[in-house]
Amino acid sequence: MQRILSTYLFVSKKLTPEVLAEVRNAGFQAIELFASRGHFDYTNKQEVRLLGQVLADNRLQLASLHAPTCRDFGPNREGGTPLSIAEVERVRRIEAMDEFKRAIDVAEDLPFARMVLHMGGHRDSADPRKRDAAFSSLEHLVLHAKHAGVALCVENTTSEMGEPAYLRAFLEETRLHGLRFNFDIGHAHLADGPEDERVATSFEAMREQIVSAHIHDNLGDKDAHLPPYDGSIDWLAALKLFRSLPGGEIPLTLELKEKTGPEAPGLVDQIRAGAKSLDRLEEDFQAL
Repeated sequence: MQRILSTYLFVSKKLTPEVLAEVRNAGFQAIELFASRGHFDYTNKQEVRLLGQVLADNRLQLASLHAPTCRDFGPNREGGTPLSIAEVERVRRIEAMDEFKRAIDVAEDLPFARMVLHMGGHRDSADPRKRDAAFSSLEHLVLHAKHAGVALCVENTTSEMGEPAYLRAFLEETRLHGLRFNFDIGHAHLADGPEDERVATSFEAMREQIVSAHIHDNLGDKDAHLPPYDGSIDWLAALKLFRSLPGGEIPLTLELKEKTGPEAPGLVDQIRAGAKSLDRLEEDFQAL
């Protein structure tokens, strides 16, 4: 199992060679770059090429890229304007698509296999107009990504448009060839229904097109992005689901949220804690 860490853990900070060195020292082999300009300016070719050199120096790969979720130009992501491919207003939808294309274009200088994106915002309802807007956006983005050698992977979220059953129906109806799914187990654990069935139900709805996954834990009440085994997800059952896919293994990206406050451990300790959780996960995976 390749050890992949999402830079979402330190997305509120500028991505630096020093942080990437700590990621490598913790035993990770690859990263998923979270596309936030305040974190890393993916539109700046010089920065992209420099990142490629830093990754090579640390023997790290760029496994994937998470699409931008807001139009931000500074370190405070919370103040950014949301970006959505399901935006009904045409001008704003085109702005979002253009920003997504800029992120995909990182592959021109620094190849990566997948870009993970959300269908819409966290509160988006299953409005037919938004569905049509998403289809229009994805028609263009899938083609753009294909030319760049990148697979587009929509992930399940906690919004109506991000529900696994909705995503499956959307793909069946639109027949967007080339569009795939990224299964987010933490989001699945927050879905409606009995807690011990949520992950499996969500997984089965998306199974046919799952090519990668985000792994993080929670207690079933909020999207805490905890290390595996720090919440209430049944990881043995989850690993059996992953193992049941064709080939028996997909890229699993550890997507943690930074703990802040006076009592929070330092970032380096949080990176190491994430790596330690993967030790146990690997042991359980090999034991299946």
